[in-house]
Amino acid sequence: MRRICLLLSTVLAFSAPLAAQQGFFANWEQRTSQTQAKQPAWPPPLITAYVGLIQVDRSDFYRQTASNLTQTWNIDGSKGLNLIPVANTEVDTNLPPYFFHSTPKVLNGAGDMSFLLKYRFLSGNAQHGNYVVSASILGTIPTGSYKNGSTDASVGPTVGVGKGIRWFDVQSTLGASLPVEDTAKLGRSIAWNTALQAHVAKYFWPEVEFNSTFYKGGANDGKRQVFATPGLLAAHKLKPEDEHSRLAVCAGAGMQIATSQFHTYNHEIAVTTRFLF
Repeated sequence: MRRICLLLSTVLAFSAPLAAQQGFFANWEQRTSQTQAKQPAWPPPLITAYVGLIQVDRSDFYRQTASNLTQTWNIDGSKGLNLIPVANTEVDTNLPPYFFHSTPKVLNGAGDMSFLLKYRFLSGNAQHGNYVVSASILGTIPTGSYKNGSTDASVGPTVGVGKGIRWFDVQSTLGASLPVEDTAKLGRSIAWNTALQAHVAKYFWPEVEFNSTFYKGGANDGKRQVFATPGLLAAHKLKPEDEHSRLAVCAGAGMQIATSQFHTYNHEIAVTTRFLF
């Protein structure tokens, strides 16, 4: 009898924390599903920041080619883990990218780590307006090595809007990069990005983006840089039979092409991989 009582006590002692964990994750799952059900189901563009909320593990890869034909590989592209902890809110942890340079004059090394907080103010899914309005703030930490990152931390406020019409959508963001110190040397920049996407043949999302940066202060004071970025995304749900499941994979690629007279590089090949959950 004592052994039975001891066994029951042990089972109860371990089952209580397990049940609490299961309840925590079940509540998180339900909250995330309810939050995303209130917005359109557009995929995040290649370059332009996503205007909606998403829970994803993402890694990007870029190869930049400069005017002198030197190349720089950007591994991970300052992406990482995006979570939706509470309704209408997203929190991102972006790992430091790693840079490989084809010229020995520049040493390889890690870039800066960053964190993002996003809040969705207004939204409607495809049956209720098909739109999104959000705002976010990005904070970077100068973790870069060998001049592959900034010398100071920065903050980056951004507003984003998106509107869809049937199988077509437009997502646009306007933001700034503001160093917290030494602004005379580093300067400030304003980024305006717009992505036009179409949903074709169930899985595919061809797109074209326009990425503009305006510089104020610093080495590029008064200059403007503009890229056009055609690309293609492919998304597939892992459990298509379950309409409530968010598990999916998405991959895509595109080419950034400089269209302005001033540009810090000529073109860039961009590749993205994403696991949505």
